[in-house]
Amino acid sequence: MKKGSLERLLGTGNYDVVLLQEIRGSGDLPLTIMNLGYEAYSLPAERKGYAGVMTLTKVHPVSVIKGLGIKEFDAEGRMITVEFNDLYIVNAYFPRAGDDLSRLNFKLSFCNAVEKFLNNLRYKKPIIICGDFNIARDKIDSSFWDEKHPGLTPEERDWLNQFLKEGFIDVFRELHPNTKVYTWRSYRERWRAMRIDYCIVSEELRSKVIKAEVLSNVEGSDHVPVMIELST
Repeated sequence: MKKGSLERLLGTGNYDVVLLQEIRGSGDLPLTIMNLGYEAYSLPAERKGYAGVMTLTKVHPVSVIKGLGIKEFDAEGRMITVEFNDLYIVNAYFPRAGDDLSRLNFKLSFCNAVEKFLNNLRYKKPIIICGDFNIARDKIDSSFWDEKHPGLTPEERDWLNQFLKEGFIDVFRELHPNTKVYTWRSYRERWRAMRIDYCIVSEELRSKVIKAEVLSNVEGSDHVPVMIELST
């Protein structure tokens, strides 16, 4: 917001649904954004200035599901789901495992809970899940390699790759199998970068995917946005 990046992005009118992670606030939407025609649904963290997710949508949802129904995760404002007539869109902010990996078990528990939640939803409608997974899938997705680094541990990568085998598609990698691009870059060590933000769709939506991009020219934080376009 301070750098104007979000307002410029939304002002293009190109995006029907926008998913924000780590909002670090109460979930109140600034008037400059409200005037652009979006409804806002948020799940802030109980701890002030920490985590939190917000979904902006131009299409009024059928329903909104806040969280996973698990207190330890929902208190951190990690996930919000909006239901539309033909699909669910899930906004997720996966925990970081911690520099010393002290939260790795918490992270893996969250991953397993998300997987169970999505598989239950999928009985009803197809799913899009987007957000900061804090996991790089493979060596092409990181500028460095250290399996004791959060996001690069075998446990995290194994979970994500196994999850994708259950009928979910990493859309950017599907369309750009050999492209090396990153969605996060360290403020302090600019050479340290990873692709840890994803738009993933359930198999049923594969034929509807038109485009998947990393918007590397949109600055504003240590992450850049990712986007997908689907046919109606």
